[in-house]
Amino acid sequence: MNPAFQALITIVVGVGGCVGYFYLSNLFVDRILFPASGPNAGRNINRANMVRPWLFLFPAIFALGLYLAYPVVATLWLSLTDRSAGGAFVGLANYQRMANEPKFWEAISNNMLWLIVVPAASTAFGLLVAQLTDRISWGSIAKSLIFMPMAISFVGASVIFKLVYDTRPAGQDQIGILNALWLAFDGGWGSFLVLRIAPALILLAFAAFVLYGIFQTLRPLVWGVGRHGGSSRWGVAVRAAITIAGLWLCYKAFRSVYEVLTFDFPYGEPQTWLTIPFWNNFFLMVVLIWIQTGFAMVILSAALRGIPEETVEAAIIDGANDFEIFFKIKVPQIMGTVVVVWTTITLVVLKIFDIVFAMTNGQWETQVLANYMYDKLFRANDWGVGSASAMVIMVLVLPILIWNVYNARKEMR
Repeated sequence: MNPAFQALITIVVGVGGCVGYFYLSNLFVDRILFPASGPNAGRNINRANMVRPWLFLFPAIFALGLYLAYPVVATLWLSLTDRSAGGAFVGLANYQRMANEPKFWEAISNNMLWLIVVPAASTAFGLLVAQLTDRISWGSIAKSLIFMPMAISFVGASVIFKLVYDTRPAGQDQIGILNALWLAFDGGWGSFLVLRIAPALILLAFAAFVLYGIFQTLRPLVWGVGRHGGSSRWGVAVRAAITIAGLWLCYKAFRSVYEVLTFDFPYGEPQTWLTIPFWNNFFLMVVLIWIQTGFAMVILSAALRGIPEETVEAAIIDGANDFEIFFKIKVPQIMGTVVVVWTTITLVVLKIFDIVFAMTNGQWETQVLANYMYDKLFRANDWGVGSASAMVIMVLVLPILIWNVYNARKEMR
């Protein structure tokens, strides 16, 4: 049978099945289960109205239970059993074996690095583009171009960037843009400014930004209990965790400054960028940032357009400049949207698989949790450890998902 004809039949059967289900279920409720006639007509109508929404929701609830709840329960059970021993219950042995593997901790650390960089960069770039494109005449065209990567699959984007990072032997023409640019540096003053001074300044600016964030985090505690919130036990714990993470980032930034300034760059030699440990993770992150910036831009642009003009006009009358209007007037009013965009991208990052699988397959210290799970399940055929890693991903994703749903429900009230 022709594939197009099969697709048409599938659509007709699917849509017809939905229409038939809703029509027949409505008929069943109104004519058989709770007929709107007889001495109890009023009570039957009320009961029918109470049952009808659940009857209509039943297919969705059944599908969610079948395709979400059941796999979670089955995966949890597999993580507690040994398939090679006929499904014998082994308790937490699979989790213990997973915790003893260096590749698992490599995946955890890389996922944490992705969590720090990608949501922040995508949200920041999206917010910047959303603000700037509204101020130029060809802003709509710019938005369309920036949003375009969202239409490309992760695997397709990975293929594009593999060409960007492509390496050919020395003496041949480099088709990879990055290597073509790299070979233009010869170790002179231009190379010194671009490869040493510029990255060092960027890293120092990042460290200054993080230190300012630490200061803002600790300031309410220094001022005293009860001011600006965060004085409860949970608030203090969260602020302490943020401070520790910020200090770690500052340490990494200052250490990277030293390495950049003292590193012996191999000028004139093509580089295999995806095999350079640590930095290859950033080359992979660029792909996801390129894709997710368009998503952040669209959502944040709509939020910026929803800001009342009166507040901006009042700020202008009070003498505020463009930077003050943006950071002190606009950003605080859309902070809820910024957080939603940030957490949504965080969920994508926690599940990242396609880019790593297509570009490095977890080699050269680029392993992430989803690719680690795939390796265990389908390469090593170790269903116990693979299922345990799947549960780790779920535990990391679930709190953010619940928090997003909670905030969405709170805003709807």
